[in-house]
Amino acid sequence: MLEQEQLSLMPMSPPFDGYVEVLARVSSTCLITVQCNRYSVPCHLANHKVAIRLYPNKVVVSVDHAIVARHTRLLGRDQVVYDWQHYIPLIERKPGALRNGAPFADMPVLLAKLRLALRRRERQQGEQIMAKVLSAVPVHGLEAVLVAVELVLESGVYSDEHVQNVLTSLNQTPQPAQVTTALTLMEAPQANTARYDSLNIVEISYD
Repeated sequence: MLEQEQLSLMPMSPPFDGYVEVLARVSSTCLITVQCNRYSVPCHLANHKVAIRLYPNKVVVSVDHAIVARHTRLLGRDQVVYDWQHYIPLIERKPGALRNGAPFADMPVLLAKLRLALRRRERQQGEQIMAKVLSAVPVHGLEAVLVAVELVLESGVYSDEHVQNVLTSLNQTPQPAQVTTALTLMEAPQANTARYDSLNIVEISYD
């Protein structure tokens, strides 16, 4: 009966995208307030208006219909959730924000280890080096940067140049395999540059 009925069944419609949309202004600390809780957005949107889509289990922030942030919806009150990647452009200008910045408390473990190592060895320039490392995330992606940081930690040489070199080597296109052929040369080439001298001879004829 099921096989017979499937010929007459209607196709399943896509799930309804049900949400409540509200407008809000981003604070100077790159946060939006939603029902007594705050969520981070990219720092270039500070003091701008954004559209907030409220789902039962998530909060989606969009600008001109383009999604710029996603967060799991908080169920309590007076809570703050950060995405540290939203603040990378800020620390590029002000590396000192890393020192006591709450958004960077939840960085991946490998980045936290590198930050601690830089703080111990490079007391004055450690935050600047770490800011340069984090600035590679939007360019190369988080996963690639984490792999590079892990290799740097294993080597014991802590610098943003080393991280950039590792990222470059990871992104290099592998060399093509050598092509084998059964062709052989009938006449071996000779390293004789004197034969090119004949090209410099100019014949001049007088009529």
